Amino acid sequence: MNLRGIVATNLRHLRHAKGLSQEELADRAGINRNYIGMLEREENAATVDMLERIAIVLETDPIEFFRRQS
Repeated sequence: MNLRGIVATNLRHLRHAKGLSQEELADRAGINRNYIGMLEREENAATVDMLERIAIVLETDPIEFFRRQS
């Protein structure tokens, strides 16, 4: 799996673990809901700044977006 796919999978997992919809996450992070969907579908690549904003909302360290699942 490529890095974009790893980020997409981890973003979806972390969002579900917090019980947030894409819309709720986007609203709390101050970004467009469609953007979250595009990240989760690997249609777009997030900047480091954007991952930091999302991580704050998810109350996680941004490094968690890059962890490979075993």
